[in-house]
Amino acid sequence: MNNSFSESYKKAGVDVTAGYKSVELMKKHIARTMIPGALSGIGGFGGLFELDMTGISKPVLVSGTDGVGTKIKIAFILDKHDTVGIDCVAMCVNDIICCGAKPQFFLDYIACGKNIPEKIAEIVSGVAEGCVQAECALIGGETAEHPGLMPEDEYDLAGFSVGVVDKDKILQPDTQKAGDVLIAIKSSGVHSNGFSLVRRVFDVNEQKLNMRFDDLGATLGETLLTPTRIYVKAVMSLLDAVKVKSISHITGGGFYENIPRSLPKNLAAKIERNAVQVLPIFDLIQRTGDIPERDMFNTFNMGVGMIVSVDKNDADKAVAAIKAAGEDAYVLGELVESEEGVIIC
Repeated sequence: MNNSFSESYKKAGVDVTAGYKSVELMKKHIARTMIPGALSGIGGFGGLFELDMTGISKPVLVSGTDGVGTKIKIAFILDKHDTVGIDCVAMCVNDIICCGAKPQFFLDYIACGKNIPEKIAEIVSGVAEGCVQAECALIGGETAEHPGLMPEDEYDLAGFSVGVVDKDKILQPDTQKAGDVLIAIKSSGVHSNGFSLVRRVFDVNEQKLNMRFDDLGATLGETLLTPTRIYVKAVMSLLDAVKVKSISHITGGGFYENIPRSLPKNLAAKIERNAVQVLPIFDLIQRTGDIPERDMFNTFNMGVGMIVSVDKNDADKAVAAIKAAGEDAYVLGELVESEEGVIIC
């Protein structure tokens, strides 16, 4: 690559040598994610991964893709870029595990106004950390310099992940019945959804993001940039411990949009409002923005990152398995016969 340089292209706003430097700087981060099955290093035209089919008789590939959304604006203002990559991985792999699949590999895509190698490497360090937490390999990606399309100091980040599950072990929401118990797995905060509303509520700028709130125990910016929890290890442990009937990833649209995606039409999730362990950041958002409670539950995760459905006889064992895997969990409600989808009372 030493002889690859175009003065004309650089004058147009694209410095290919900056791209090469970015790759060199990110290699140490990518190396942390290498797991058995990852066959190729970065720099090729495709990422290679060999699936281990041990114990899988009918392999089914499960894919997920997502980005970080407007949360990335908080990173711009605070000039802190090493956590949004965790969010990007989380938004993809947390969807995949809702089918019962284990993530295998991940690819990222960074579009930037100007390729600043140190910033790109910082972003990728977060992506790599997310992959380590998800126990999947970062086997490729793309950094695209887009002069004129976005400001030089801005970027966007998206990703794509693939997992595998035995066809006979794909979760079957149709097996759910009235009386099944809903278990909440706690979130770490706002995660990566609802930030258009968050930014409007706080009219965010550097000064406001650096304000410290006693009930948060941190600055507003630190709280909002808290990375999305990655639930892969906890869910894989849970699947080994009990029969899980369905899993809902609580993202944009909150409870009212996401929970019904994992329910048959004749059942609704009946959630005890007082059981929901709402995090302080959501109370602050609601008070500051004077937002109706239903809108809060229809926009944010409210402190619940995942909701798992199990037979009532397995509830205690399920909570114990989740806690043993390092996440906090508690009983949130139950399934009832209704076509309302979600009932919070």
